[in-house]
Amino acid sequence: MRDSQRARGFTLVELLVALAVMALLALVSWRGLEAMARAQSGHRERDDAVLVLQTAMAQWTADLDAATAFGTLPAMDWDGRVLRLTRRSSDGTGLPAAAVVAWTLRPTAQGLRWMRWQSPPLGTQDQWQQAWQLAANWAQDGTREVDAAAVAVLPLAGWTLAYFRNNTWTQPVGAAALGLNTPLPDGVRLVLDLPPGAGLIGQVSRDWVRPTFSVQRGS
Repeated sequence: MRDSQRARGFTLVELLVALAVMALLALVSWRGLEAMARAQSGHRERDDAVLVLQTAMAQWTADLDAATAFGTLPAMDWDGRVLRLTRRSSDGTGLPAAAVVAWTLRPTAQGLRWMRWQSPPLGTQDQWQQAWQLAANWAQDGTREVDAAAVAVLPLAGWTLAYFRNNTWTQPVGAAALGLNTPLPDGVRLVLDLPPGAGLIGQVSRDWVRPTFSVQRGS
């Protein structure tokens, strides 16, 4: 009677089966958590890349909006490697001045980076000429003076530009060919080639329209 009323324990086989089931559930749960962690990491990486891209586009637009001719000197020039801009600035005392801004693709220790450089405020055409040439030299071979002040904007595999003139998109022509007093194009199309592994991949296009541009309507 005592034996029949004694609580029945687990057999060795039942214990082994229970342990196997628990191990399987733990493995499935771990893989699920690992997948969730990878997904969250990917989302964070993409969000960070989008934020960097948005910041770069905001700076790009601000530079183009502020581009202006400095006397008879050009407001914009693209030679296929570097885009140089003359933009409104201040000399620190409130007096109007100009600055040279350059955008180019440069190799760094972390790979190719789209980079931006801006000169100090310039008050004379001689100062502008020196900064203009310095920006061109930087894009060709690099200069310590510019590299120290340049900012790496974002990873990039390549970039291209197009100008909107006379109601059509065309390949950009340098200021030297068009004349130094050539006005800004009506629009600039920027196409960025984003490399793999940067949170974003593929091409990004941004069109800028000159603030004073107006569409001519036929009568």
